[in-house]
Amino acid sequence: VQLQASGGGLVQAGGSLRLSCAASGNTFSAYIMGWFRQAPGKEREFVAVISGGGVSTHYTDSAKGRFTISRDNAKNTAYLQMNCLKPEDTAVYSCAAARPGSSWFLTHEAQYHYWGQGTQVTVSS
Repeated sequence: VQLQASGGGLVQAGGSLRLSCAASGNTFSAYIMGWFRQAPGKEREFVAVISGGGVSTHYTDSAKGRFTISRDNAKNTAYLQMNCLKPEDTAVYSCAAARPGSSWFLTHEAQYHYWGQGTQVTVSS
């Protein structure tokens, strides 16, 4: 699986961005999809995860109520809608895919098998 993330940019605090993660291959719906981010000088952290069918989702606490992860399996694409952005959301955002296993609840980067390149999100105050 090859992943291509896009949609980052510069936005003012309170604004919105929608990140996309396009995947190659014809078994996209089988993969658990996650979004991670890495701010300057910090470790990469989990943001959100969605199950293969798109029914189940989970977010890090700082993203709850502001971010929405979704997927369109017909288009082989996962999304991260980010609203009410804050300067502390500034980071490089990466999408990742995990082969199906016993659980969709994957919040650690080591649990993912494929990674896209990052897309920069910068939120100005």
